[in-house]
Amino acid sequence: MVDGSEDSSDIEKLYEYGERLNEAKDKSQNVEDYEGIIRAAKGSIKAKQLAAQLIPRFFKFFPSLSSQAVEAHFDLCEEEELGIRVQAIRGLPLFCKDTPEYVSKIVDILGQLLTAEENVERDAVHKALLSLLRQDVKASLTALFKHIESTDEPSTDESIREKVLNFIRDKVFPLKAELLKPQEQVERHITELVKKSLQDVTGAEFKMFMDFLKSLSIFGDNVPSERVQELIEIIEGQADLDAQFNVSDVDHIDRLISCLYMALPFFVRGASNSKFLNYVNKHIIHVFDKLPEERKLDLLKNLAESSPYTSPQDSRQLLPSVVQLLKKYMSRRKAGEETNFTYVECLLYTFHHLAYKTPNATNSLCGYKIVTGQPSDRLGEDFSEYYKDFTERLSNVEELARATMKKLTQGMAEHGKAMAAAKTDEAKASIKMKKQNTTTGLRTCNNILAMTQPLHSKFPSFIGDKKINLSWKEAVKPSTPSTAAAAGGKRTATAVNGSSNAATKKGRGDGSVQNQLVNRALEGLSRGGRSGARGRGPRGRGRGWGYR
Repeated sequence: MVDGSEDSSDIEKLYEYGERLNEAKDKSQNVEDYEGIIRAAKGSIKAKQLAAQLIPRFFKFFPSLSSQAVEAHFDLCEEEELGIRVQAIRGLPLFCKDTPEYVSKIVDILGQLLTAEENVERDAVHKALLSLLRQDVKASLTALFKHIESTDEPSTDESIREKVLNFIRDKVFPLKAELLKPQEQVERHITELVKKSLQDVTGAEFKMFMDFLKSLSIFGDNVPSERVQELIEIIEGQADLDAQFNVSDVDHIDRLISCLYMALPFFVRGASNSKFLNYVNKHIIHVFDKLPEERKLDLLKNLAESSPYTSPQDSRQLLPSVVQLLKKYMSRRKAGEETNFTYVECLLYTFHHLAYKTPNATNSLCGYKIVTGQPSDRLGEDFSEYYKDFTERLSNVEELARATMKKLTQGMAEHGKAMAAAKTDEAKASIKMKKQNTTTGLRTCNNILAMTQPLHSKFPSFIGDKKINLSWKEAVKPSTPSTAAAAGGKRTATAVNGSSNAATKKGRGDGSVQNQLVNRALEGLSRGGRSGARGRGPRGRGRGWGYR
């Protein structure tokens, strides 16, 4: 324990060291004074606070003492006394002002200090990091990302990793216009850092990084197509499209469907969806029945939204699988089982867009007589039974859709009466949601009728434009969740329930709303939600898609 007189004497000496160093023309000659300042880091509370100011101030003049000075200062950052820690943290950027080679080391330490619990201390860390990012953005980002990408080091502290991720998301990304300069060079640098970090991420983390990359100027609206394709390749890598598919691997299914959804905007911008669709066609459609029920609709909706951007070659390969599924969900005769109208809507939409790209492929699949002059027309073969079968299925689903629309229209009138009689806000909200679901159901059935009618001709015109607005793209997000949604986090129920036919069991809601899989994954970021081991490929720590 240092008594008052000794404490006062130590402080006095420290002020003397500081004054002599301030006045000296060649400060490097005052080695003993600087050594005295370093020793003070082991002294009293007041001495440590003063040392925390003086060590970085004169650091550049004593390169031979640099290691001792830095270590002493780092010790001050871990002191029990909050005031000492905060003072030491504020001084860290000063080490790099004239000795930029220390930026990486100091940023690495500050990254570890992001786990601070006290607000004033955490604020000091944030300010110090932003100061160093402004001084040397490339070195600082590289040091920060090492805390994220260390997949080969099981000892990496997960709490540090999460805090660094949150700092990058909340402090760095919003300031990208200010920090990422020179723009193209630094944006390219951070893109490469992000790519390295994607070896082992949750769904939430991946979406966060993709949203950030999309916002960079190098991936903006008018960039060359190869830049857009680069983003698709990043998503393809995350989807594990080179992995052997296992229908019991729910994590991989979630990852695949979420990644396909995230890729949709880039298909619109001209990137190829070939690898995704080939994987789906090769590995997934033939085991469609074995997929988890809630994933089937996600997959079909994503396929529908991808179909307008599919190449003729891929369309020809995918069409047989789509027709096979269409026949499964459009029964030839009235059956006891319910018809899932949203499945049918998805598949008809996909069928039209694929067939538009390669019309004569439908001759051998549906018995049409489309002439293109190519051998693939197969006009010399008799596919009349296929035509009869397909058109009977179309007629049956039309009849069911009309009957369902009649019941839905009657239901809408009943909802109107119930709304007028409703007394409580809860009752009104419930009825409002039922009306919205009924409206979506009517859109679904209307779309089915619009898409089946042209297909009765032996020379049909396939719809290849955007005149059909998919029902879930127009639906209004319900103001209150349904009981099922609240309990299981699943898609909102769509009330297309006739006496024997139910339409969509789950609806995506507004087309601008993110895919439910990705939304649930987002929950993982705030709670650090990395699920159990995956053990696939390079993802060493096995975070999984991270929302279950």
